[in-house]
Formats: sequence, structure tokens, C-alpha cells
Amino acid sequence: MSLLVVDDLGKTFGGLRAVSGLSFAVEAGTITGLIGPNGAGKTTAFSLISGFQKPTTGTVVFNGRRITGLSPDVICHLGLTRTFQIMQSFPKLTALQNVMIGAYVRHPSVAAARRHALSVMCRLGMEERAPELARNLTLADLKRLEIAKALATSPKVLLLDEVVSGLTPTEVDELVGLIRRIRADGTTIIMIEHVMQAVMALSDVIIVLHHGEKIFEGTPQAAVTDPQVVEAYLGEEMVLA
Repeated sequence: MSLLVVDDLGKTFGGLRAVSGLSFAVEAGTITGLIGPNGAGKTTAFSLISGFQKPTTGTVVFNGRRITGLSPDVICHLGLTRTFQIMQSFPKLTALQNVMIGAYVRHPSVAAARRHALSVMCRLGMEERAPELARNLTLADLKRLEIAKALATSPKVLLLDEVVSGLTPTEVDELVGLIRRIRADGTTIIMIEHVMQAVMALSDVIIVLHHGEKIFEGTPQAAVTDPQVVEAYLGEEMVLA
């Protein structure tokens, strides 16, 4: 049985169809890349899956349980959480305190939350940043902090929304390695990303959205040769590179 099943998911805002008839399944232990042009409906799909918006149509089943319409905190407790494209750190708290907020989901005492948060930061190579205020962190460290906060909730499925975008090539390579390690530790990942270097290196399956509809699902190798994907998103320059 698939760990996550999205069936005929749709969302309309007035007369605008942000997502329409979206269906896919995610197997445990995999990385799925969700790509497409700006405005294709990717982040809306994440919001529908994670409970931040309620779908107009369709269902989401996670780990055998229908979670459609449940609140984000309930879905998080069940084991599915997300990061945000616009980073949501608390700038006047330390990096460790930010991660502890996520840790409280499973570890209600301060001491236990602190221990768990520190262990997550160590996994991500952020232990030296623990005492620093979030407002003083670099962009690369803020991206890692966003992942750390989500990982502190001990998710089975982690939705990553553009955690690589805006980084230097070296930082991209480092984060690609980090995401691989997170998957190796047993977390299933769905990622929205425009940095194709990362998408192609990480994804087992790629799903392409265009105008809110799925136009492709398959391997990265098949995606770069699919005429619809090339026309809608990749462009000939990327395919020929």
C-alpha cells in the first residue's frame, strides 16, 4: 500500500482553478520531485495535502487514513509535515529554540525537546549554530533551519518547498547530500524545486504540473525527453545542456 495517495485533488479560488484533478501515489522511502512553472499549483498542492487549505474536490490518504480536511497540527501529529518557501523562523529566538518548537510535537517536556532538537541539528551539521539568533543566520543556514524544524516533528513524510533555491552551487551540492541522508534515515520526501540539478539528482519520480493539472509523471530521465514537459517547463536549452 502506498504511504500517501492523492486522488482527484482540486482547489478553486472564485473562478480560478489552482489545482485540478491531481492524482498520484507516493511509496515509502522515495523522493518525489514536484515541478512546473511559477503559478502551476505546486505550493497550493502542498497546502492541500498538509491541511493549510481545504480542497474543493478530492481526497488525501496518508498511511491508510483519510486526512482530507484535517488541520495542519493533526496531520503533523500523524507524521506528515512541510517546510515553507518563505521561511518561517522566529528571528528573535535562537536556532535551537526554533527547532525545539517542532520537537514539542513528540517531546512535551523542555528537557526532552531540547535533547531531540539538538540531535536533529547535529544530524544536519548545525550544532555550532544552535545558540545563534535566527535573524543572524545566513540564507543557507536558514534553509537548514527550516528543514530542522520540520524534522524535529519526526515525520514519516516531509514536504520540502524550494529549500535549494537561491543557494550557490556548492551549497546546493551540500543540501542534496543532506536530503539524501534524510531519506536514508527513513523519511519519505516530496520536494518542490526549480533547481533542476537538485531535482534530477534526488528524485525517483517526477510529477510536472501546468495550469494546475498533472501533465507528466515518471522518471527524471523520461521527463527531460517528454515533449509536453519540455514545452511547458524545461525548454530546449535545459534538455540540450
